Amino acid sequence: MVNMVKQILSILTVAGQASIMVLLLALILKNNSVWRLVSRHALAAVFIISLIAILGSSFYSEVAGYEPCKLCWFQRILMYPQSVLYLVAFLSKKKDVFLYTLPLSIIGVVIASYHYLLQRGVSPLTPCGTVGYSVSCSTNFFMEYGYITIPMQSLTAFVILTLLAVAALVKIKSK
Repeated sequence: MVNMVKQILSILTVAGQASIMVLLLALILKNNSVWRLVSRHALAAVFIISLIAILGSSFYSEVAGYEPCKLCWFQRILMYPQSVLYLVAFLSKKKDVFLYTLPLSIIGVVIASYHYLLQRGVSPLTPCGTVGYSVSCSTNFFMEYGYITIPMQSLTAFVILTLLAVAALVKIKSK
């Protein structure tokens, strides 16, 4: 079961990365119809993405038995409240939630990027070793498709949340 869930989450990560490329290409080509479509469905999308992220991280620690490191905890701290905020915003149809969640997602991108670089062997600016309550941040529990690890999955989710928030905020400002 653990391998099946890892595979599903890795496939979702690749799909998310393809979505990122489509969004960036639409931005570069100034394709407003793509951005209008994205901003129209942004609340539902960000709720689903953040929910998958928290369910995935909970699965890894509670079912698969992967002990979260210090950087994993920081990423969870940034992701978990977003799911609740997005649910409330979706139910109340208030898109101003992106003003509050965008900074969380951007900080998440920075931490997940740094975490991924640590796993890939880039020398740390600040060490993230075992501090008595977690495994080392460079511990790699698995690698799918030659590059997907837990921090890469987190990074992908945070980047998508960031892009969708920007799309929704741009639409809000254009009204």
